Amino acid sequence: MNEEYEVLPLVKNSEEKRFELKVGEYTAFIDYKEHDKKIWLIHTEAPAELQGKGAATAVIEKTLAYLEENGYTLIPICPLVAAYLKRHPEWNRILDPSVKPH
Repeated sequence: MNEEYEVLPLVKNSEEKRFELKVGEYTAFIDYKEHDKKIWLIHTEAPAELQGKGAATAVIEKTLAYLEENGYTLIPICPLVAAYLKRHPEWNRILDPSVKPH
């Protein structure tokens, strides 16, 4: 993760059902669905101004850490999240038992 993102707080916006990382005046986010202690990560988006700067990766990494710290299991629907998990199989530890690791 880029150093500039490490200090930025991840916000779980329950009203909008998304995890948000505010970078200056822009926000990268992941839409989610939640039931019991399962979270489906559906869609990751970074505004054009943040693309290519690691903001999407930062919001994914911070979200995965949040899920682990708060006892959630993950069901990755978002292709970006799935691709991240392929590159970082250590995060398979938080996958929901119904999901087969790639």
